[in-house]
Amino acid sequence: MAASIFAAVPSAPPVAVFKLTADFREDSDSRKVNLGVGAYRTDEGQPWVLPVVKKVEQMIASDNSLNHEYLPILGLPEFRANASRIALGDDSPAIKEKRARSVQCLGGTGALRIGAEFLRRWYNGNNNTATPVYVSSPTWENHNSVFMDAGFKDIRTYHYWDAAKRGLNLQGLLNDMEQAPEFSIFILHACAHNPTGTDPTPEQWKQIAAVMKRRNLFPFFDSAYQGFASGSLDKDAWAVRYFVSEDFELFCAQSFSKNFGLYNERVGNLTVVGKDADGVQRVLSQMEKIVRTTWSNPPSQGARIVATTLSSPELFDEWKGNVKTMADRVLLMRSELRSRLEALGTPGTWNHITEQIGMFSFTGLNPKQVEYLVKEKHIYLMASGRINMCGLTTKNLDYVAKSIHEAVTKIQ
Repeated sequence: MAASIFAAVPSAPPVAVFKLTADFREDSDSRKVNLGVGAYRTDEGQPWVLPVVKKVEQMIASDNSLNHEYLPILGLPEFRANASRIALGDDSPAIKEKRARSVQCLGGTGALRIGAEFLRRWYNGNNNTATPVYVSSPTWENHNSVFMDAGFKDIRTYHYWDAAKRGLNLQGLLNDMEQAPEFSIFILHACAHNPTGTDPTPEQWKQIAAVMKRRNLFPFFDSAYQGFASGSLDKDAWAVRYFVSEDFELFCAQSFSKNFGLYNERVGNLTVVGKDADGVQRVLSQMEKIVRTTWSNPPSQGARIVATTLSSPELFDEWKGNVKTMADRVLLMRSELRSRLEALGTPGTWNHITEQIGMFSFTGLNPKQVEYLVKEKHIYLMASGRINMCGLTTKNLDYVAKSIHEAVTKIQ
């Protein structure tokens, strides 16, 4: 029998966060805690379907005017318009001047990929595979892969996390921007930086924007947590809106997985802000070609849920309340974990836990301490020390805090 034509294919390493979840599921220890996967959980440790989402799903199911015809290639128009509106603001000059348009995508990852594909083909000329793309150090691991797979050859990092201070390395970040070649692409986390949970302040964002404008650097925002981070849609969109007000051309990838709880519906949007309406229309015409050969037409269910919610003042207010419920629980868990660690006298400082924002906290735990927590305490977290604050509950807080204390005390 002839050997398989796939005989030389090696096994790819598993995706770390999903491997962590698989290991957690197989663990039979009653104390086990999953602080890995980036999804919201209630205080009972269960997934939460937002009440407003349940309501809208029922509305859609009983709407006899709907069918399963293809959506336009660029997506559901009312979804695209409303998604861009909450990113840029009701009074956005870019929207009023029709120089902001968008593409419905398969989640935030799909938005990043369509943006990356377009930039590789058309940014600042044709076929710019050598254009440097900068991602923060550290960043969400998919950022590197998306741009590499889109054909970019030069993926670089910019300073972001200061391990000693457990906060933002602003000077290192600004220095890297100063030294970057003109027209480099910078991937920026709009809010709730993943994995550190550390965001620039508005004043720091202004410094970043000033350098980027002077150096002709292109901002590509990844906005995966709007509303989920602080509980305020406007506060979490501040950076994107400021850059628009400073006349930047930019891309903004949006995900509705977290703030709508629509993880498996893959609801994303890519907002394009340009200099003029005609230029943006030409950009979208090329993106339409990319979408056509990627997924051809997007799915409708998740987009309809978001569009219906954002289009109705009453449902919109209810959704904002649901989002604040999630954000407030995360803020409470941050406060409770910090207070317990400080009460235990755990070595080091823990104020960074409450100074960080969003779903994740970069604890500062080293790989050996993480390994101890996983193997000895059955607490599952990323090797980087990143934890999902939603995995904490009033029932496991004491156990997690005591386990962290033990790991830090025993292992340097």
